Amino acid sequence: MKPVLRLALLAALCAGALLLSVRLGAVRLGVREVLDALRGAGDPTTVAIVQRLRVPRSLLAALVGGALAASGAVFQALLRNPLAEPYVLGVSGGAAVGAVAAIVFGVGASSAGVGLAAFAGAAIAIVVVLRMAASVGPTLDTRILLLSGVVAGAFFNACILLVLTFADTESFRSALFWMMGSFSGATWREIGLLAVLAGPALAVLFALARPLNLLAVGEETAQYLGVRTERVKLAAYGTASLLTASAVAVSGVIGFVGLVIPHIVRMTWGGDHRFLIPASVLLGATFLVLADSLARTVAAPTELPIGVVTAFVGVPFFLWILRRRGA
Repeated sequence: MKPVLRLALLAALCAGALLLSVRLGAVRLGVREVLDALRGAGDPTTVAIVQRLRVPRSLLAALVGGALAASGAVFQALLRNPLAEPYVLGVSGGAAVGAVAAIVFGVGASSAGVGLAAFAGAAIAIVVVLRMAASVGPTLDTRILLLSGVVAGAFFNACILLVLTFADTESFRSALFWMMGSFSGATWREIGLLAVLAGPALAVLFALARPLNLLAVGEETAQYLGVRTERVKLAAYGTASLLTASAVAVSGVIGFVGLVIPHIVRMTWGGDHRFLIPASVLLGATFLVLADSLARTVAAPTELPIGVVTAFVGVPFFLWILRRRGA
C-alpha cells in the first residue's frame, strides 16, 4: 500500500474515533443526532452537549495526542534511543512545577492561568536542559542532552514535592488531578491556541524529516551527505520540546503516547520520518481520543484521569521493549 493511502486510512480511522468519542457519554447519541447537532439543528440540549462539551474535548485530545506522538518520533530519532519520549528531557517536570505552583499558591485562579504557568515552566526547563548540554562542549552531544534531561526531571520532581508540602487539601487534590491529565475543561480557546502553536511546529518537524533519517544512521554519515547536524539537532530539540510544552499546558501530564505510538508506526511501516511523523500524528490523535472516551465511560459516572488509561497501555509496552532490547 502506498504511503498516501496509508495516511488516508489513518485519517479515516481518526475521523471514526472522533465521531465515536462525540457519541459516547452520559447521554448516548446516534450518528444522525451528532450530525444534526454539528449543524446547529435538532434538540437544543443535544446541540449544547455536542458543540460546547464533546466536540471541543475530542478535538483537544486529538491535537494533544498528535503533538505528543510527533514529538516522541523526533526525540527517538534525535537521541537515537527507542525508549526516548517527550517527557524524558524534563519538559513535563518543568510544566508540572509551574502548574502546581500556580494551583497551590493561587497565582493561576483559572485554567488559563494554570496553563500559562505550565507553559512558562516547560519553557524554562527547555532552556535549562539545553544550556546544561551545551556547556559540556562546542557540539550538542545527544547523550549529554539525555542525561541533562534526566537530572533536570529529577530536580523538578523534588520541586513539585516541595511545593505540595505547602498545599491545603483542595489545592493538593487539584494539583494531583492536573498532573494525571484531563480534557474535562476543554474550550475552543484552548483548541485555537494549541492549533496555532502546533501547526508551525509540525511543519518544521515535517521539513526536518530527511535530515532526521540521516541522523538516525549516524552524525558522521549525515555530515558527509551535507546535513548541518548541529542546526538540525537544535531545531529538532527546540521545536519538539515547544510542541510538548504546548500540549502539556492544556492537558496536564499524559505519558507514554510519545513512546508507544511512534514504535507502532515504525514496526508496522518502517522508520522513514517522511511517513513516520505524519502517521504518528494521526495515530497518536486516534489513540488519545479513544483513551479519553474510555476514561469517560469505563467507570461512569466517575471519570478516570487520562494519564491512568495511557499508563495501563504504555507500561506493558515499555516493559516489552526493554525485554526485546535485552534479548
